[in-house]
Amino acid sequence: MLNDRELDYYSSETQAKVPKQTWMREKMPQDYWDKGTQSRKSKEQWFKVNVDILMNRMRHNKTDLHILQWRHGCVIDEGTDGKIKFVRGVDEYSYDGSEFLSFDEANSRWIAPVPAAEPTKRKWDDVPILNQYTKGYLEKECVDWLNKFMDYGKEELRKHSPPDVHLLAKKSVRDPSMLTLTCLATGFYPPDVQLHLRKLRTSLPEHLVTSSGIRPNGDGTYQLRKSVEIMEDDKALYDCYVNHITYKEPVIIQGGQCKECDTGLTSVIGAVIGVVLTLAMVAGVIFFLQKRGIIGE
Repeated sequence: MLNDRELDYYSSETQAKVPKQTWMREKMPQDYWDKGTQSRKSKEQWFKVNVDILMNRMRHNKTDLHILQWRHGCVIDEGTDGKIKFVRGVDEYSYDGSEFLSFDEANSRWIAPVPAAEPTKRKWDDVPILNQYTKGYLEKECVDWLNKFMDYGKEELRKHSPPDVHLLAKKSVRDPSMLTLTCLATGFYPPDVQLHLRKLRTSLPEHLVTSSGIRPNGDGTYQLRKSVEIMEDDKALYDCYVNHITYKEPVIIQGGQCKECDTGLTSVIGAVIGVVLTLAMVAGVIFFLQKRGIIGE
């Protein structure tokens, strides 16, 4: 990942490191992808071995699902003069969603927040060259890669995409007498966006709103939706407020189309028409049979 853009991808199903950005495919030689694939395959085996070790150490059932995650990278600050300044490095592990082990870059040592991580901490700290390599990678090699990727993708990384905004309403699943009002912003980049559902121009408190959180669309853009349940007669009091770096001024949409709101009346009318047509057909059949003498009077 470079900022919030996925650069490449590997999974045990594909068994190949593949580019996720066009400019990565164009700029990086085939040798980069071949070596990267071998490296990822090695890491896959490393994960299999170590997640088994952790399950044994935690005395966890191997028939259950357990997750070992590793995140490492670097953060830089690009000054107004164009000079790059290293800010911090990140090298940390989590097990089943909880912090397990992290590298203290300033002191070149590992931090174990849970007792189960202590054996690993001691083992790794006893190999000073390993910690020196980790520190060097974060502060130098990682920054070099980051600079290279930023240079290769600078034109694409500058592109911004404005949100496409919709305000939708439908019958509430929980209570048919209510409406679920949803504000959807999609197709935007960068992912920083302001989206508020408002009543009488006042933003609703977040604890009253259901949010999807900002999610990737799969094409490099993002989406966000927020919903609230309201009285159907109050629909005109609500609006959707969205602001983004690509806008000169915020977008505000009021009301919200509700295609389902008249379905009850439509169904009743349809049922009545259906009954009338059925009765008419039955009457016609009876009249025909009587004329043929099949049914007596």
